[in-house]
Amino acid sequence: MTETERLYRPHRKHPALFDDVFAQEWLHPDMVKIVKSFHDSKLSTSDPLQISPFLRQETEEVYSFSCMSPTFISMFNEEIENFYTVSTEHKIPVKRPNSMNNYGVVVNTIGMRPIITSFQQLYVWPLAKRLFPKEGAKFDDHHSFIVKYQADEDLGLDMHVDDSDVTFNVCLGHDFTGATLSFCGNLGRANHRKHVHTYHHEIGRAVMHLGSRRHGADDIASGSRANLIVWNQNHAWRESPGYQRIRSTLYEREDGPPDAVCLSYTHDRDYSFYKELPKSKKGQTFSERWCPPEGREYKGFHEKMMEQSPMGDL
Repeated sequence: MTETERLYRPHRKHPALFDDVFAQEWLHPDMVKIVKSFHDSKLSTSDPLQISPFLRQETEEVYSFSCMSPTFISMFNEEIENFYTVSTEHKIPVKRPNSMNNYGVVVNTIGMRPIITSFQQLYVWPLAKRLFPKEGAKFDDHHSFIVKYQADEDLGLDMHVDDSDVTFNVCLGHDFTGATLSFCGNLGRANHRKHVHTYHHEIGRAVMHLGSRRHGADDIASGSRANLIVWNQNHAWRESPGYQRIRSTLYEREDGPPDAVCLSYTHDRDYSFYKELPKSKKGQTFSERWCPPEGREYKGFHEKMMEQSPMGDL
């Protein structure tokens, strides 16, 4: 038990969220039908859309579906808001999802690991193992957290790939405009930094994709958005040669300059030749930019680096 979980335990608002069984009634009816269809289907088809009409393909290897009921969304949001209030009042430590998200919380650390594990095994895995047979063959761990975006806090999230094998991301609220999710290519592919789709969040609807897919949260324009994200991990896959090729050794030469929306100020060596840094990042140094790797640059990369004055990181 983490220190955060121990200190928060007396203040829990909805004890059911800390049990080890995720109730089916917390799901949207479409999600129940999708899971049943995937359980019952004998089809060997490689097209999962033939299994359930309630599954929507946003782009290649990116799927969305209605997932959570209004009851669950209300209950979960109340619990998270209660945690924020209690943690401030009682000085309970808050573990943030990562260094780029300053207002979210890792829900595993407040005692929700059992309920998320139940949800993962009962409802996420049956889909993932058909949508992503290698990466989703089994799930034996997860990193689960809330992210928050609003005008006076974090506006969005830089382009990145996840430390997950299959990522589950469901929007839990609230009223907002903007805050879309832009998808580019898979890590190491020639189109890694080419835009393929912009996903518009809907409350209660989830999107599922490979962790190796480059994506980023576009800036919110108004209101606030909160999402529950589950990084599903398959350790057998991570120890396989296939995983190593994707994550470290395999990297195709880029097939052209990057699309602006796919650029990362954290990771990309050529970022400042195409875009200015966000105001909140000006003056910072990004010393670990690596993309594209040496020898895998697109044609004209080096000429551009020598000839064009950067737009400036200052």
